[in-house]
Amino acid sequence: MKAHSILKIAISALAVSAASPVLADTWYPYEAVEITPAFSADGTASDISYTPLEKADEAYNICVSFPHMKDAYWLGVDYGVVEQAKDLGVKLNVVEAGGYTELAKQISQIEDCVAGGADAVVIGAISYDGLNSLVSEVASKGVPVIDLVNGMSSSDITAKSLVSFYTMGFETGKYLAEKHPAGGEPAIVGWFPGPAGAGWVEAANDGFMKAVEGSALTVLEPKYGDTGKEAQLKLVEDVLQAEPDVAYIAGTAVTAEAAQGLIRERGLKDKVGLLAFYMTPGVYEGIKRGFIEAAPADSMVIQGRIAVDQAVRALEGKELVKHVGPKIFVVDGDNIDSVPQTDILPPNGFRPVFSVD
Repeated sequence: MKAHSILKIAISALAVSAASPVLADTWYPYEAVEITPAFSADGTASDISYTPLEKADEAYNICVSFPHMKDAYWLGVDYGVVEQAKDLGVKLNVVEAGGYTELAKQISQIEDCVAGGADAVVIGAISYDGLNSLVSEVASKGVPVIDLVNGMSSSDITAKSLVSFYTMGFETGKYLAEKHPAGGEPAIVGWFPGPAGAGWVEAANDGFMKAVEGSALTVLEPKYGDTGKEAQLKLVEDVLQAEPDVAYIAGTAVTAEAAQGLIRERGLKDKVGLLAFYMTPGVYEGIKRGFIEAAPADSMVIQGRIAVDQAVRALEGKELVKHVGPKIFVVDGDNIDSVPQTDILPPNGFRPVFSVD
């Protein structure tokens, strides 16, 4: 198989476990899911095996824009884009806006990137709809735009490297619903989906709510907020104060990470369960230590790697899977020892990297 090929195969033919992707000396080929037609909300999901290019033909300049670097999730994405840029031999410039309230800053940073000569732009969007005019403007200049992780509604995007956050939310809700099926033991859930208006947040909320329909769970009104630890901790404190009978806190990885100390301090470890709808190093360790029950893994490192590969493929006019993301699987106390941390997260001790020359 040529290194630059992308081989579609049935999942039953894969030599790796469907429970979790396997990384050997290289990260690829990686179990992934392609959506067709691309960018369709109700498209068909097909299992594929993703393999990147070996090297870029030129040392292209790629600009990567993140909402922030305040949590380990985006640190993992940073590791992915940086390592793939090194592998392909391209230059990389990473900018971060500082939070989900900073849409204007993200737009300005991307405009500066393009004005500075970026050949392609990779965007982890703050807003699902709020960057559409910018994307149209950038695309009109012949600069490929890759939608990374969060999702955007623009029809001018070149490719998407992301998972379905609807599925991430659904898998989290399903995990709880199976513990509390219709007619079973009732339970109250505090739900913290993240910053209001972000595409990934709304999708996760829809999936979670769909999964718990008809179960014995009562989900409180969603508590939206920025994914900084202080903001999430305050939201959790407010819910615990107002609803002392809460049995589960479910939400962003930051929510689960921040709530661990609070739950311990209040002696609620055996009363309140914690779940996240995506994976970070803190969530991974929380599951290993028994403080967090479960979280789906979306392999954010691989999403970053694929996005950079898509950018180069678009620049070189090579075969391109336009809408793809790593295969999702749930990690809990039963299977975490069989899921190596380096399969789904950056190495311990990795620090933010903002440029590759």
